[in-house]
Amino acid sequence: LKAVDDAAHVQGVIHLDAELDNVPEAQAPGVGDYKQQLKQRLEGRNVVSLPHEELIAKLDEAGKVFRVLVLKTDLTIPYTSVFFQLDCGYWGPNEEAQMRKTMETKP
Repeated sequence: LKAVDDAAHVQGVIHLDAELDNVPEAQAPGVGDYKQQLKQRLEGRNVVSLPHEELIAKLDEAGKVFRVLVLKTDLTIPYTSVFFQLDCGYWGPNEEAQMRKTMETKP
């Protein structure tokens, strides 16, 4: 998180498994603490929750165009994957839309 925060040229969009909210402590000891710590660490960040299968499909699509880095830990709680999508940190969707609109009006 610090490396992404310190890089002016990128911003992170964080994707989480939507299923994580439904993993019970009785079946996955430690999941409650994990969710609490994750919420604290990601507070104020751009976080998107999607079903795991959709995240894997997005990862597969991204891998066709970009290099994808996967870091695995030894954590054995289900649906605790955290995916970072690095977007441009100095040019957002509003700026892009304005530029595209200007391009349409030019001969």
